[in-house]
Amino acid sequence: MEFLTILQRIVTRSNRAHLWLFVFMALTSGAVATAHAGVEEYALKAAFLYKFGLFVEWPGSAFSSPSSPVNLCIAGEDPFGEALDKVVAGGRINGRNVMIHRLKEMEPDSSCHILFIGGSDAESKARMIKSVRGRNVLTVTDAGNSETSAAIINFVIADNRVRFDINDEAAAQNGLVLSSKLMSLALNVKKRTSKENR
Repeated sequence: MEFLTILQRIVTRSNRAHLWLFVFMALTSGAVATAHAGVEEYALKAAFLYKFGLFVEWPGSAFSSPSSPVNLCIAGEDPFGEALDKVVAGGRINGRNVMIHRLKEMEPDSSCHILFIGGSDAESKARMIKSVRGRNVLTVTDAGNSETSAAIINFVIADNRVRFDINDEAAAQNGLVLSSKLMSLALNVKKRTSKENR
């Protein structure tokens, strides 16, 4: 069966046990998450990007109403293509519909809740992250080296597997609380020092 079809079946299940099975497979299966399999790598990253939202607590003020969607934005280069659309189709995060927005540049009124910043221009990524600092936005990059990334979550490849690092201090600055379960799956965690949002 085609990889994207299998992946979609796994990630569209609402049962938490299936979610943890998916995460376990992603972290342990070299056949699924190899760094050199470009299409499969970004299909897996698309699934992670969507599922990250299940482990984030946004303040109520981040949404204009109880029925407002979670806005998942892709700024800059979009490496996911239709893989992200397939993963998100019909999905919900914390009872909210998910809307995908593809942006050329980060716009002040974009109302993003999850922001993936693509492309290889480090200066452009830094500028976009800075533009949403202090706002309730989960920033995600694919920088390769988390030491150069000020994003909250940064995808990395370790042992030919898709993994991620977390900057919980950056999450605190944006008023977000990340689940301890998500942090336990991260390769590296930069702990928050801010007293707010503890």
